[in-house]
Amino acid sequence: MRKKIVAGNWKMNNNKAETDQLIAALKAKGSFTGVEVKVAPTSIHLAQAVETLSDSAIEVIGQNMHQATNGAYTGEISAVMLQSVGVNSVILGHSERRAYFNETDEALEEKVASAVKQDMEVVFCFGEELEDRQSEQHFQVVEDQLHKALFSLPHTAWEKIVLAYEPVWAIGTGETASPEQAQEMHAFIRGLVAQNFDENIAENVAILYGGSVKPANAQEIFSKPDVDGGLIGGAALNADDFFAIVQSI
Repeated sequence: MRKKIVAGNWKMNNNKAETDQLIAALKAKGSFTGVEVKVAPTSIHLAQAVETLSDSAIEVIGQNMHQATNGAYTGEISAVMLQSVGVNSVILGHSERRAYFNETDEALEEKVASAVKQDMEVVFCFGEELEDRQSEQHFQVVEDQLHKALFSLPHTAWEKIVLAYEPVWAIGTGETASPEQAQEMHAFIRGLVAQNFDENIAENVAILYGGSVKPANAQEIFSKPDVDGGLIGGAALNADDFFAIVQSI
């Protein structure tokens, strides 16, 4: 049975005090069942978050990592460094990393391989721009992104892969793919994994939706058969909204 996952990407938000406040508010919401809940604070607050959430079922994950284990890469963080503070899962390929920091599919292939080699779980993000969908190239764009970054992995690596489809036109814009659009793409993605690996991997890989998910639309999106949860941006910064989304799955 596929995992249900709701992950909150806090991006470049929250200072130390704000991080403590948000974590405390999430812990006060109580327990949850049947869903894995993950939060991704900014890197300088990861160790603090891991310690604070050590008695909670909420997992702390990283927002990014470098493909090298160590070296002269000023400002970067490796998988080994993340693991040393108790972080064993990382988001890779987010559209903002691709757009603002020029991350290519080739670089992401290296990052994913490095993370998997270090036994890290990867939440791999991908998705099309607005012009890709308008020109009906969205399926091809998604296939290319997955093929270049993931399809050279061995079968065993997929035990560590979570997919996160995020149509770029729906991130932080207030626009959201309809539940039907999300299901159509998620089914297409699952089919690609089956074609390139096997049905068992395709049926077991969790595919999350990311793009302006809110308490008002989460339940309808999550109800689709190939949508296994969400990668949440803005709404993850509000404990009430985030917990409402978790409860929607």
